[in-house]
Amino acid sequence: MNQALTPEADAAIADVAQRHGLSYDAVVSMLVAVNAGGGTMAQFSIPELGGSGQWMRGGMTMVGNMFDNALKARVDALCNELSQLLATTRVFPPLPTAAQGGFTSNNWWPDELGVPSSSGGQNQSRYAIFPSTRRLAIDNGGLVRIYDTGDHNIGGVQQQQGGPSGSLTFTSQYGTFDVSSLPEVGGPNSPGSAGEPSQDQYSAPAPMNPEPTAPQQDPMPSTPQMDSDAADPTSIVNAIESLAGLHQRGILSDEEFAAKKAELLGRL
Repeated sequence: MNQALTPEADAAIADVAQRHGLSYDAVVSMLVAVNAGGGTMAQFSIPELGGSGQWMRGGMTMVGNMFDNALKARVDALCNELSQLLATTRVFPPLPTAAQGGFTSNNWWPDELGVPSSSGGQNQSRYAIFPSTRRLAIDNGGLVRIYDTGDHNIGGVQQQQGGPSGSLTFTSQYGTFDVSSLPEVGGPNSPGSAGEPSQDQYSAPAPMNPEPTAPQQDPMPSTPQMDSDAADPTSIVNAIESLAGLHQRGILSDEEFAAKKAELLGRL
C-alpha cells in the first residue's frame, strides 16, 4: 500500500533517493519506519539496505551484516536526514477535521491525540500510536482505551497467537512489553463513560518534556533487561553488536568489551 505524502514531502523524498542512490519506494519505506519511531528510531526491512535492521538516533545502527560498517553509516545518514525532514516539513496530509463527539468521521480515536505515526488492526483489536503526545489508543471490540507510553519509542506491534482478543505486545528501545504495563489514562468508551466524564476517562495528554540537547554517555552502557532463565538470543546478539560498535569507536576498552561480551554469551 502506497503511503500518501504531501507534494513538498514527495519532492524532498525524490531528492533524497537520488542523492543516496536508492529507489523512491525504499526511501518512503524508511520514512514510514522513522516516523513510526517518533523520529528517533526505526525498525525496517528494506532489501536495498541489507534487509531487516534497526536504527536509533545517536545510538546504535544494526543491519543484516553486522560487520558492514559502510552500510551502517549509509543507513544512519539516511535516517538522520529523514528524521530532520519529519521535524521540519509536513510530510503526511492532515486528517479530516470534521468531528463528532471528539472523533473524526474516518477515525476511531479522539482528535486530541493528534496524528498517529502508525495504526493497524489484528482480529478484534485496533491500535494507533501517537509519539507526539505520548499516547497509545487500543480499540478492543469497540471498547477504546488510552494509555500513556511515557518515554517508549514504539517501533513494532504483534498479537499473541492464541491469546485473548486485544493481547497486543509492542517493541521499543527497551524491548518487548505488554500494553498492560502502561498506565491507562481512560478512553471515550471505557467503563463508566456514560453520562458525565469520570476521572478515569481520557484527558488531554501532558506536554512532552523538551528533548535533551546532548545524550548522556555511559562508559558501560546497560543492556536490555532479560530474564536469566529465558534469555532472548536475538536480544543478546543485538546487545553484543551494540557493544562491538562502542568498542570500535574506542568508547570501551578491550578488557571492558571482552568482559561484557563473555557475560552476555553466558546467558545463551
